[in-house]
Amino acid sequence: MHQKIAIIGKGNVGTVLEDGLVSAGFQVRSAKKGHVAAAVDWADVIFLAVPFVAIQETVREIGATANGKIVVDVTNALTPELQLAIGFSTSGAEELQKLLPHAKVVKSLNTVFVQHMAQGKLKDQRLTVFAAGNDSDARHLVLQIAKALGFDAVDGGPLQNARHLEAMGYFTILLGYVLGNGPDIGFKLVR
Repeated sequence: MHQKIAIIGKGNVGTVLEDGLVSAGFQVRSAKKGHVAAAVDWADVIFLAVPFVAIQETVREIGATANGKIVVDVTNALTPELQLAIGFSTSGAEELQKLLPHAKVVKSLNTVFVQHMAQGKLKDQRLTVFAAGNDSDARHLVLQIAKALGFDAVDGGPLQNARHLEAMGYFTILLGYVLGNGPDIGFKLVR
């Protein structure tokens, strides 16, 4: 794979993803607020690693530069009070697709704690991640990128299924931080 990847967001998630993707052999550019358009223009695939509350502002900065490109939504659709921001009749990823109607939005990696994103595993276990998106080619490319990071990557079907991935991401946070299990946990699909 020779995709050029832009990571929008230079926080913990963006930094760890960049390290993992570079180690996996991808060309990566990261960008923060005010410098997004050039990175998106250069890239084939864009990872949004910004807080959910920053999506609108980020989309305004990206604009039509994302047309025809894959946009991977890594965000968790949570309020500042760490509650699920959107219910089960839509998702943050579906709303992002409405804001970027000519991009190929794929929801992925939001169910994994940041410390496991670069290598796709916890201890000696490969973690499972899903990719949900309406464009099957885009979804499968994101699955290949996740496999290159080391994950057990599973097709999550159409973008509508992001509703469940976002709830699963929220539940992961609850298990880890609210219920006291810590971030050294993750999901594995046994088949």
